[in-house]
Amino acid sequence: MLKLINIGKLVLRNELNIQNSCLSASLIHTSAMLEKIANSHNRSSLKKWTENNKVVFEPQNHDEEKRPAFICHQKLNIKYSPKKMYYIASFVRGMSVDEAIKELKFVLKKGSSAVLETLLEAQEMAVKEHNVEFKSNLWISESFCGKGQYFKGIRRHAKGRVGRVEYKHCHYFVKLEEGKAPKQYYVPYPKTPEEQLEEWIEGMRKRKITNSL
Repeated sequence: MLKLINIGKLVLRNELNIQNSCLSASLIHTSAMLEKIANSHNRSSLKKWTENNKVVFEPQNHDEEKRPAFICHQKLNIKYSPKKMYYIASFVRGMSVDEAIKELKFVLKKGSSAVLETLLEAQEMAVKEHNVEFKSNLWISESFCGKGQYFKGIRRHAKGRVGRVEYKHCHYFVKLEEGKAPKQYYVPYPKTPEEQLEEWIEGMRKRKITNSL
């Protein structure tokens, strides 16, 4: 009887050890598992930006101004912080494509290479798929970024302690329009010294003494 009881205990211990090892293995994050999670992520909401390329407009009359062609493109899950990507996205906004490509080559930030790659892809798509005649006749009308996937991990410290670390990703969205870039993209735009002088002179001429005719 004692031998049978001891054998039963050993079998139970082995089963518990197998279950614990399976649970601990399932909790470990590996690159293959992260890739599987990223592929299974619901991207239906992210596809709305590129759906703008499929919009069909009504034909225009001869006396109407020509509607400029446009192309919407995106790059998803860039291994870069969205707070840092914001400055690069706002930097190229309102520039012509050629100027933005030249400027990004001198920006010493990791996110500039992702933005540059997205612009080159959008420029190529505009000529091949959207009937844009000259690829240099494009300007960046919209450029912004969004929060992507965040993966949590641990960072080991001394004395058996651990800290929390986040692996951040971001999405980048861009819209190119056919035509020349505007001189001033942001409204109200900063006034030139000549405009400031004219405004001051006009204000001085409109002066009036209080309680007078």
